[in-house]
Amino acid sequence: MQTTNRLLMVRPVSFSFNEETAVNNAFQNCSQTKEEAAYVERKAIEEFDRYVSLLKCNGVEVVVVQDTPIPFTPDSIFPNNCFSTHCELVNGRNQKVLVIYPMFAPNRRKERQKLVKVLDKMSYDKVIDLTSWESDGKYLEGTGSLILDRDNKIAFACRSPRTNEDVLNKWAEELNYNFFLFDSEDENHVPVYHTNVIMHLGTRYAVVCLESIKDNLQREKLCQLLESKGKQIVPISLDQMHHFAGNMLEVKNDNNEKILVMSQEARLSLNIEQTNLLENDCKIVSPDIHNIENTGGGSARCMIAELF
Repeated sequence: MQTTNRLLMVRPVSFSFNEETAVNNAFQNCSQTKEEAAYVERKAIEEFDRYVSLLKCNGVEVVVVQDTPIPFTPDSIFPNNCFSTHCELVNGRNQKVLVIYPMFAPNRRKERQKLVKVLDKMSYDKVIDLTSWESDGKYLEGTGSLILDRDNKIAFACRSPRTNEDVLNKWAEELNYNFFLFDSEDENHVPVYHTNVIMHLGTRYAVVCLESIKDNLQREKLCQLLESKGKQIVPISLDQMHHFAGNMLEVKNDNNEKILVMSQEARLSLNIEQTNLLENDCKIVSPDIHNIENTGGGSARCMIAELF
């Protein structure tokens, strides 16, 4: 299945600018004063609660995990980097698979520890733990690093300090996936830190910032592969990428209807043609999470982890 109707989200308690991730996340902005930081922390909780309510009102099941103040985990609101879940057919029966990922920032590993305790209670048939790669300085940050075509078992990933090819090879071997690795950078030639900033893959459409892929051959091969799997490409610009227009996720509601989740910032950046294409396929749900985006450098898709 490409999409699910069940999501996990983490309600923050200490959301703030994360210095450990800012070294390679150009989307983050630092609050300058204690007063501004306190305001951002308070607004993040408000934005989170409205986001969850919006999803539930549209028939999407949301499992909310409440973060704790100790240990300090400023990025806990972005759980999709810590783990992914999969439903794999093994010997004629479906198996629930949990993958746990190696994280670049040490304080993000602490949030992963909290989540694993929650996930352990969900009884997975198989657990793939890749965290030992951290000792080699090699990382793969979940569905931030990986854009999954679950139907065709292909992962798309842009190379970065947080997306290592060796770990990707091991991940693909464990889950019997193929993958397409490419290079992506912003207008300042800085590698994009996560693939889900530049790319979304749904059942019908692939939203991609093709401008960020400077290598003509890589760009052409990516387009050919997506089209060969029946995906219509919706290109977005670098400017739209900076408004998180690539950070979307298609989910289902309890009536099996398709919902496309993106932030209000992302939706407002789309032009009429792009919006019409996507709206003709899915209902768009777009929460206002401006403070979370501005401080955390992640958007609507980063805040939701799929439960298969």
